[in-house]
Amino acid sequence: MIQPDIDIKDSFAIGPWPQMPVGTALRRAAYHRLLLLQGGSGILQVDDHTFPIQGSEIFLIAKGQLFAWQAGSKPDGFELAFGDCFWEKAPASAANCKTVLFNDASAHQRLPLPAPDLASLSDLFTATYSEFIRPAYTNKADALAAYLKIIMIKTANVYAALREGAEDHDRALYGHFLQLVKHQYQEQHEVAGFARQLGITTRKLSDLCRQFSGQGAKEIISEQLITEAKRFLQFSSRPVKEIAFTLNFSTPDQFSHFFKKKTFLSPQQYRERFVNSSM
Repeated sequence: MIQPDIDIKDSFAIGPWPQMPVGTALRRAAYHRLLLLQGGSGILQVDDHTFPIQGSEIFLIAKGQLFAWQAGSKPDGFELAFGDCFWEKAPASAANCKTVLFNDASAHQRLPLPAPDLASLSDLFTATYSEFIRPAYTNKADALAAYLKIIMIKTANVYAALREGAEDHDRALYGHFLQLVKHQYQEQHEVAGFARQLGITTRKLSDLCRQFSGQGAKEIISEQLITEAKRFLQFSSRPVKEIAFTLNFSTPDQFSHFFKKKTFLSPQQYRERFVNSSM
């Protein structure tokens, strides 16, 4: 059964574990949350996913998501919750951070933290909590909003660095794929064969190719084959049958069908047209 979220005074709260209770009832978040995990153990459920606690990480839970701790969980760190109305107190310059982090939180629910970022965020959460538990004073909410702004900026920077690192890795995989195609086009025509060598799925490989070239992996392989076939037809007198087997087609008919589908000419027609245009 889904429980309503706890009501938070002034739409902002922060507290440390293990001093505060660990909620094991499934709740629908009425506030955005940042969970800073410095250590501990247990399992966090967010919507349909479960995350074993590893420490040195931060979780983003957006308003509307379902979340709960598994019984026996003992997280070590901080939970910070805030509402949209409280966020409006934060300076406008930080507005984009909330959009980046919480508009699609499920796509980056967990952010691993390198040691320097963990130390920096731990200090910020500790300072924010110290401010939060101070007796009320004029502009206290503004001070807490300023701390929240800094935390959100730091977290957004962690996310951006992780995303940049992932893109660099993806670009390297794409470059490796192009090299494999360049050297293996004669014996390997299938996307699955290249994906296995790269240690990724065919879907991932096709997505990478579309991301960096606008073409699918199969199209890139086919372009390499067509380019080589044209070279053979233009600059050699080798029979079409021999070219077909050199390029690892099962039969000359299969090669001819492939070539005509891509160029609208049969291999022989293409060769004749090239010869005639060269005379």
